[in-house]
This record gives sequence, C-alpha cells and structure tokens, in this order.
Amino acid sequence: MLRIINLNLNGIRSAAAKGFFDWLGQQGADVVCVQEIKAQAADLTDALRAPAGFAGHFHHAEKKGYSGVGLYCRRAPDRVVEGLGIADIDAEGRYLQADFGDLSVVSLYLPSGASSEQRLGIKFRFLERFIPRLDQLANSGRQVVLCGDWNIAHKPIDLKNWKSNQKNSGFLPEERAWLDGVIDTLGYVDVFRTLDPRPEQYTWWSNRGQAWAKNVGWRLDYQLATPALAGLARGVSVYRDARFSDHAPVTVDYDYRW
Repeated sequence: MLRIINLNLNGIRSAAAKGFFDWLGQQGADVVCVQEIKAQAADLTDALRAPAGFAGHFHHAEKKGYSGVGLYCRRAPDRVVEGLGIADIDAEGRYLQADFGDLSVVSLYLPSGASSEQRLGIKFRFLERFIPRLDQLANSGRQVVLCGDWNIAHKPIDLKNWKSNQKNSGFLPEERAWLDGVIDTLGYVDVFRTLDPRPEQYTWWSNRGQAWAKNVGWRLDYQLATPALAGLARGVSVYRDARFSDHAPVTVDYDYRW
C-alpha cells in the first residue's frame, strides 16, 4: 500500500510549532506533499529538512516568506524535477515532481487570485501555461498523482456558501471550467471524490469568524491521478482532529507496489 498525504502548511515553521511533524511521524506515509512552506533553504533546520524517516526535497520561492513547495519521501526518488521551466512561475516555487520507477508524484501550489485583479490575471496565465505539462504527464504512460492546493473549489458540493461565492476567485466559472478540462478532457481523476461523495468535506477554512468551528469551508486540496492509479485508491480522509494550518491534511491510500 502506498500512502500519500498532502497539506498546505501556511508556513512550515508555523505548522511545525503546531505539531504537524509529530503527527506526521505517526501516519505511516510514504510520500508527503507540502505547499506554501514560506521559507528559504537557509531557514530550514535539519528537523524540517529531513524529519524522522524522510528525506525532503524543496522548490523555494525567490521572495522570502512566500509560497514554496516540498516533497518528503521515505524512498529516494530516481529523479526530481523542480519547476516548470517557466521563469515567472518558477520564481514563485509552485511545482515539484519526484519520479519513482513508473510513478510520478507532484507537489503543486496554484496561485490564488483572491487578493487583487492583478493576482487573478497571474492565476489565469498560470492555468493556461500549466495545461501542456498536465497533458504531457497524462500521456506519458506513467502513473501520475498531482497533490496540492489547487485554489479552486470544483463543484457546489465543495464549498459551504457556493451561491454567494460565484463571483469570487476560487469558484469563478472560468476556474471551474478549467478544472473540468483537467478532469474531463485530460482524464485526471479527483481521487477523493471517487471514494467519498459526501457534502461538507472541506480542506480550508478562513481564519475569520468561526469558520473552522462551524465547518464553513472550501475543498481546495486535491490528489488528481491518472485513471489506472486512481482506480487503485482504497481509502481517503481529511484530518480535522488537530489544526496545523488553515488547511487540513488529505490522505489517500493506493493499492500500488512501489
């Protein structure tokens, strides 16, 4: 069994102080994909770089205290791909891929467009230029899983107040249509939804009001996999017993020998 966990940390040092790595050591994960580490290489202690049983790989943003993705692996990858080869995207540290045999695991952090019209434009340009990589992976003959914060709630079931958010980034028709294309045209499978069709299964909650306590959330964090790998998923969960970030960890077990 292959266990993959993904979580937007909202700061690796903050998540560590809240007990994330203590919890992680008890989960039996094989690969852990993290996003928004908000740290440079020099900021990482040995404990953050290589927690017990794992070796860490990172794609840092150039801007300090911003973005950045990582992969913690129990087994050494055959290859690590850092970035998309697109300068302005790679400067923000948003894509990291590890290959193990015929398996590729990606830690992904899509931009948010919520803060300004400028950032929304940057998000749309990212989405447009990301499609060729998604297409290449989908047709590579490899087993692929893209784990991360996609910053898009796909369906009305994926956020509490969908009617009032239709004009807000994260649930815009254009964003949802793009994710439709990733799933319906390119063939990726939303692994969580294949096994858990229940409503109110969210992965992000605003820090405003009592969103966490009242479960007024959004499902922004996905593992999207190629069909053969998705068909091997045997269990999915969102962990909410403790809070390490404004996001929650998503765990998927695959009946895959790696």
